[in-house]
Amino acid sequence: MPEETAGATANNGFELIHSKSPVFFPVYERKGELRHQTHYCPGCGHGIAHKLIAEALEDMKLQDSTILVSPVGCSVFAYYYFDLGNVQVAHGRAPAAATGLKRACPDKIVIAYQGDGDLAAIGTAEIIHAANRGETITVFFVNNAIYGMTGGQMAPTTLVGQKTTTSPWGRRPLNEGFPLHACELLATLDAPVYIERVALSDNKNIMRARRAIRKALEVQRDGVGFSFVEILSPCPTIWGMEPVDARKWVAEKMIPVFPLQIFRDNKPAPLADTPPPILPLAEVLEIQSAPARAAIEYSHPFHELKIKIAGFGGQGVLLLGQLLAEMGMREGLEVSWLPSYGPEMRSGSAHCDVCLSEERVGSPLVSQPDVLVAMNEISLRKFASWVQPGGLVLYNAAVLPADFDPPAARIACIPASQIADTLGSAKVANMVMMGALLEETGCLAPETAKRTIEDRVRRTELLETNRKALEAGRRFIDSDIWVGAESQPDGFAY
Repeated sequence: MPEETAGATANNGFELIHSKSPVFFPVYERKGELRHQTHYCPGCGHGIAHKLIAEALEDMKLQDSTILVSPVGCSVFAYYYFDLGNVQVAHGRAPAAATGLKRACPDKIVIAYQGDGDLAAIGTAEIIHAANRGETITVFFVNNAIYGMTGGQMAPTTLVGQKTTTSPWGRRPLNEGFPLHACELLATLDAPVYIERVALSDNKNIMRARRAIRKALEVQRDGVGFSFVEILSPCPTIWGMEPVDARKWVAEKMIPVFPLQIFRDNKPAPLADTPPPILPLAEVLEIQSAPARAAIEYSHPFHELKIKIAGFGGQGVLLLGQLLAEMGMREGLEVSWLPSYGPEMRSGSAHCDVCLSEERVGSPLVSQPDVLVAMNEISLRKFASWVQPGGLVLYNAAVLPADFDPPAARIACIPASQIADTLGSAKVANMVMMGALLEETGCLAPETAKRTIEDRVRRTELLETNRKALEAGRRFIDSDIWVGAESQPDGFAY
């Protein structure tokens, strides 16, 4: 679609110009040969809904302050079309992601855009709880009564008697249940401020949809609360209809089942009690109980350090990551900690990713760590090849496995479990590895580690063992047993 197309000359002599909203990108880069058109089928309602949203954001001057959360479904490529802040999320998770974005950026307009399979099936929990909390976000729910992208399966909103690939005899209430009415469901909650259902069946209803979309955005702009607009939309291709007939089907079949109306338009419900006071983060985490516990100023030898810690459950893998993240916080760094573990309480696989950065962390996921702490052989074999060239591997053993092919990184074999046993507790092997990590990288101040452990460990006898383990790891790195990589002819340390 060209950016501007000249129209006919009106009777008053002015030339009419039809233009694409600047909220859309000038060209769509998804496909090089189709840069002036979307991927939607002829007659699809998504294009109309996109246009109404874009025009509303333009008129309200909200383009530069809006974040659009795109779903999984036919509108999955919305980020190729809307020139906004864009986040693409997993199936059904748009309200959850929108909640996080709005709480992190309260001055932004956050929109969750979802289809019926995305919102009303896998995303049911997310939308209900976001609405129940009264999150100040706007949700646009496109309901075409079918799974459009994945082959025309029955959706939660499929009508009784409607045939789909998974309901070839038509939807039967005794077998598949009744259609889910999202507006009616959310309207039973106290917190939502604005809920309306509209349709894209004809020009009159499209204008009504236009007003509803603007109202929903105004509710969020004014900081009033949660707003939700359900949009009944044609899906000609999957329905097997011509576009004109699909619009008629919306009017004649969908609207009687999903009546158009405003379900909620009021102020948010009053709070039942006085909210608790917002305390300083340091006080909540109990990491700064006195002036002596003030943050330590430390010159960090990195701009960003990515660490992966791996082993099995019971080795303190996740705790080691938590402590490193807390130490980074105490030193004024931006940090993240991302755990991953199996269902077993002990002996199952466990690993976590830790990012320490002087700037905001873009993603907590570490796929190319600067440092790998491998607490067992399985983790060494699994993750060693992920380490950045020139990075560091700390391995909990006296020697490397005989058939192990080392990566292009420095490797330190530290018998942390054996050292922990000599100290009287196998549980402190992770503290031995922490001491080695801090001594070898200099990433965080030793004093910070001591303070953190003192605050986290309450039992005196365990505290002393942890202190000894931390010091043992540091001393091992400084001993003659550990030889730096620069002295090894093949570039590795054993």
